[in-house]
Formats: sequence, structure tokens, C-alpha cells
Amino acid sequence: MLNLTDKKVLITGSSRGIGAAIARKMAALGAIVTLNYANSETNALELQNELEASGSRAFVIQADVGDYNAAATLVKAAYQKMSGLDILINNAGITRDKLLLRMKESDWDQVMNINLKGVFNCTKNAVRYLLKSEQGRIINISSVVGINGNAGQANYSAAKAGIIGFTKSLAKELAARGVCSNAVAPGFITTDMTDELTDQLKEEILKQIPLARLGKAEEVANLVAFLASDQAAYINGEVIKIDGGMGA
Repeated sequence: MLNLTDKKVLITGSSRGIGAAIARKMAALGAIVTLNYANSETNALELQNELEASGSRAFVIQADVGDYNAAATLVKAAYQKMSGLDILINNAGITRDKLLLRMKESDWDQVMNINLKGVFNCTKNAVRYLLKSEQGRIINISSVVGINGNAGQANYSAAKAGIIGFTKSLAKELAARGVCSNAVAPGFITTDMTDELTDQLKEEILKQIPLARLGKAEEVANLVAFLASDQAAYINGEVIKIDGGMGA
């Protein structure tokens, strides 16, 4: 059984969706959790109350991870609140989907700033603390579209592909200091983002998935929890897809 008792975990973009599911899973396994949100304060506070009501320790910090100084403040505050940092989960992300012909420069910049630069911002500031941990972990949430691409998501695909390269580089840089870095690449997971898809588009997506269903945020959280645990101590530099066979 997985055990994360007293592990100190910072999860970016954790007020809802996959990030919130990861927070619930980490807390259920005994971790101390710091939640982060950019705009969804109500959701973040409700999740904090939920976790604390179940006996877990949880903190909430607002920050735009795309802003380097804000990310630095977030990481430092999380470290201070939890009296340590063992696991960083870079999950924050946005979409601005458009075909390239219609994509504005701002659509590109916003996605790259949050989805890719935000990972750099948080990791750069977290490394000094993770190196103090007995078994530090960096887990970056990428996407199958970062591997396979997807029409209408050139910005999102590029950012998620960048996360993969970043993760593999970290794996080579930090392993000698006891920090393992891995990426998780979800396929289509039931979240607020997929709720916005039309029924016709969902039907087309399901045709591409051998398991013939969308994934659950809790299933992604289960994988992240494994990578965060002692049982994954020899896994480093990997990109693990969780997509129902879509990218097989």
C-alpha cells in the first residue's frame, strides 16, 4: 500500500480538475498538501476545508505561476508553511485552442507562459528545497498531445512537449542528488475542459480510444501518487501515458 505520511507536497493549479484529484489522493495517503490557484479562490478554499475535515493538513496559496516572482513567493511560502518540501507537482495549465491560421500571438504566449514557463518558474525555485529532502520528487503533468500533437492545439502541444524535454533534462541533472523527475501524459480526462467539448467531438475522440471512454481525474491521481511514493524510487526521466491506449 502506498504511504505518503508527512510528505510535504506542493501542487500547482490544484483548485479543481486533475490538480484537485491529486490533492485529495495525496492527503488520503497522509501527505501535507499546499494547494495553489490563480483565480478560483472559492474552489481552493472549499477543497482545503474538505481535506481538513478529513483530518489532513492543507494550505492554500494564490499565485500566477507564469510570473517568476509570484512563483518564487509561492514556493517559499509553501516551504515555510509545511516546514519542508518533498514533492513538487507542476499541474497548472490553460488552453487557448485555435487552428494556427486563427491563433493570435496572445493565445500562444499565454499558454506557453503558464504551461511551460510556469513549470520552469516553480521548479527553479523548488530545487533548493527538494535537495534537502531524503527523497525529492518532481512530477510534471504533460499530455499525450505533447507526444502526438493535435489539430487546433499547436500552442498547447508545444508547451506540453517542452515539459517532456525539461523533465528528461532534470532527471539527468538531479538524480545524483536523490531527486527523481518524471512526467505524466494524460489523454482525454473528464474535467471542466472536456465538459466544454461538443457531443459530436466527444464521439470522435472516443473512436480513437481503445478503452472507449474518457479517463477519470482520480486515475491520473493514482499514477501521480505512485510516482511520488517510495515504490517508484528507481523511476527517473520517464514519460508515462495514461490515455486508455489512445497513443498505443
